[in-house]
Amino acid sequence: MDLETKNLELEASVEWFLDHLKVERAASSHTVTSYQNDLSQAVSFFAKHGLKDWTKLTPPMILKYQTSLGPPLAMATAQRRMSSLRSMLKFLKKQSAGPKADLPSTGGYKKSKLLPKALPLEQLENLLAIPDVAQPAGLRDRALLELIYGAGLRISEALTIPIGDVDLIEGAARLTGKRGKTRWVPLPLQTRAWIKKYLENGRPKLLKRATGVLIVSDRGKPMLRQTAYKKVESFSRRAGLRNVSPHTLRHTYAVHLLKGGADLRAVQELLGHESIATTQVYTNLDLDEVQRKYKSAHPRA
Repeated sequence: MDLETKNLELEASVEWFLDHLKVERAASSHTVTSYQNDLSQAVSFFAKHGLKDWTKLTPPMILKYQTSLGPPLAMATAQRRMSSLRSMLKFLKKQSAGPKADLPSTGGYKKSKLLPKALPLEQLENLLAIPDVAQPAGLRDRALLELIYGAGLRISEALTIPIGDVDLIEGAARLTGKRGKTRWVPLPLQTRAWIKKYLENGRPKLLKRATGVLIVSDRGKPMLRQTAYKKVESFSRRAGLRNVSPHTLRHTYAVHLLKGGADLRAVQELLGHESIATTQVYTNLDLDEVQRKYKSAHPRA
């Protein structure tokens, strides 16, 4: 059996697992792509080391793969790849198509707890002011930044939200986040104002053909994530800032809400987190302040 044939047999099981994610678990396309990339790397490694099908996977093989994920590969990436492998093998075992060996551990990596630093209001305002709003593309860019910070959206949500899900009269947007969960988030007055300007003077000039998404690229098509990341990075450099990403703006939204006295549960709902623990980690930099507000406000604290 040649290497290509081994690859095909291993890949067939990977495709089965990816279909399970898409159909039965309603995973987002971004999540499925992430698993696909990780598992393709694993398939290549195990095929080169003689594995013909996943039922024959042994602990020594798993250990050899885990060892291959050392430096210079980032620890977070290594842990994610092991987690992806474990998830697939767990699925295959339930279908009696996985290895008899114990599932690989995802431990052994010290996960970084680095979080983006929330921007002070002055720095945030400087960043938001960078796009040239005299141009259609600049209006689009300002509306995009306002959506991410003003409504605390994930970059994927900001780039895929349909026009019909943005209600400028009521001042709210409907979001469909991870696992198809729907939530409504309020839109601040300034965010609404910039979206309105973009819809009136920016989007019509960028649009080449009909599309339902709010944010369109310079070519009139839905904007790619990579393009949005590059734009935020460029704007942040021009504003004299470093290490600013769309996630930084979303994190800043959460921290600013907490500093303003918002309830942690409310922030959880606005961010679209399934677990309060996720929100706590996400806003870790300001939890001391949250605790102080809680103790001063709760009658039994």
